[in-house]
Amino acid sequence: MGDDNQYHFYPGKAVMSESKHPQAFHPEPILQIRDLCVDYITDNGDFNAVKSVSFDIGKGEIFGLAGESGCGKSTIAFAINRLHKAPAYISGGQIWFKGKDIIRLSDEELRVLRWSEIAMVFQSAMNSLNPVLTVQEQFADVLRHHKGFSDAEAKERAEKLLDLVNIPRERLTEYPHQFSGGMRQRLVIAIALSLNPEMIVMDEPTTALDVVVQREILQQIYQLREEFGFSVLFITHDLALMSQLCDRIAVMRHGELVEVNTSKEIRNNPQHPYTQKLWASFPNIHEARHKNEQGEPV
Repeated sequence: MGDDNQYHFYPGKAVMSESKHPQAFHPEPILQIRDLCVDYITDNGDFNAVKSVSFDIGKGEIFGLAGESGCGKSTIAFAINRLHKAPAYISGGQIWFKGKDIIRLSDEELRVLRWSEIAMVFQSAMNSLNPVLTVQEQFADVLRHHKGFSDAEAKERAEKLLDLVNIPRERLTEYPHQFSGGMRQRLVIAIALSLNPEMIVMDEPTTALDVVVQREILQQIYQLREEFGFSVLFITHDLALMSQLCDRIAVMRHGELVEVNTSKEIRNNPQHPYTQKLWASFPNIHEARHKNEQGEPV
């Protein structure tokens, strides 16, 4: 890497990026973010929430974005689907998805992109589900709007998706409040899969759940990715949890990427002091996974 800059190509596109974190890039990207800046307008001037962030997500890859609350992770998640609202605005950079410049898409093009190409799963399932509609009605609403499904077609599709996330089909007629927190989150994942998106953005999808349910949902995400081949942007403050699921991990601090590497390298050989500090916040969990019953390293 003798050059200060390197180019990554999509059909007919050349996107320049800094090579500060060479592991941030992917040979077969589905999403390319270059020098993204997102600011918030405040009474004291603009606040730079995301500062020249660049990374790729590969086809079929689970890419993790880690860091403390307020570091800019969720701001990036919302920017990818242009779901950010005032006072936030994209002040610079590029977001490419399959050769499409997301920042320049029209409202109609964005409507098609959301859910059908890039779906989102948020931290609170109850904020994503309509409390006055049954599960079946919520599937039907999405499938009618985007695909023109009839009620019968939507029900058949919903039943197959519930099978995938291990929820009994007969619960289609129930309302969100009748499900546990973990089951509600699985419902949201099933709805996100309903249009066969090529990428799912998951913003703290397991934070409010207990450890056992977290593990079950992570296993389900991994298995679904293996079956359908979609890409995932997985966002959390929990680096230990992320390292169990992701192929690569980017660590953010104060709106900037401080380290990007494979999950294995981030876990076993963190380079940046901040990444090391994050690992030090759960030493017992980290060490316990690498020891057998005699207390020796596995």
